[in-house]
Amino acid sequence: MMSRITFYTNPQSRGRIARWMLEEAGADYETRILTYNGTMKDPAYLAVNPMGKVPAIVHEGTVVTECAAICAYLADVFPEAGLAPPPVARGNYYRWMFFAAGPVEAAVTNRSLGFVVPSERERAAGYGNFDHVMDTLDAWLSEHPYIAGDSFTAADVYVGAQVIWGLQFGSFDKRASFAPYAERLTARPAYIRATKLDDEAAANS
Repeated sequence: MMSRITFYTNPQSRGRIARWMLEEAGADYETRILTYNGTMKDPAYLAVNPMGKVPAIVHEGTVVTECAAICAYLADVFPEAGLAPPPVARGNYYRWMFFAAGPVEAAVTNRSLGFVVPSERERAAGYGNFDHVMDTLDAWLSEHPYIAGDSFTAADVYVGAQVIWGLQFGSFDKRASFAPYAERLTARPAYIRATKLDDEAAANS
């Protein structure tokens, strides 16, 4: 019998991505809500994640931080959930999950902070420029219902969360493919369950 996962989070954080993934995987997990500038900085939690950030999971002595890593790990640990393609068919799965963790994350963060890469320095930035990142993701989602092709995978949890939040908070451009993709994902029972749990936790914190 697989041991219970300990899930460290805050409902107002990227921990929502990890909870959604835990729900998709059908994992048995215990939630520990941490506070900013409080329990996230306690020595006990810094021993789990020295960055003092959430989310993190601990499973059978293994610590996993970073949302993309948590999604990939859980897909592998719960193969019966069917959230990862076979290893030989994971090209698009890995490509776009890490595209979101790298270029998308950097481009969106820089833009939200008011930083624009000077055109003459775009070669020095891993993502080039914000518009190019949006164009690239939009082109792919315009031709594929899900990130890895025709079926939902853990990559859709990670990439999809960024699209959903980006549209909600205005940090993503409104491209033709983004809203339909977000609608497919937010209709999933696991997404609805996870959102309800986090909204309840936020209301009680």
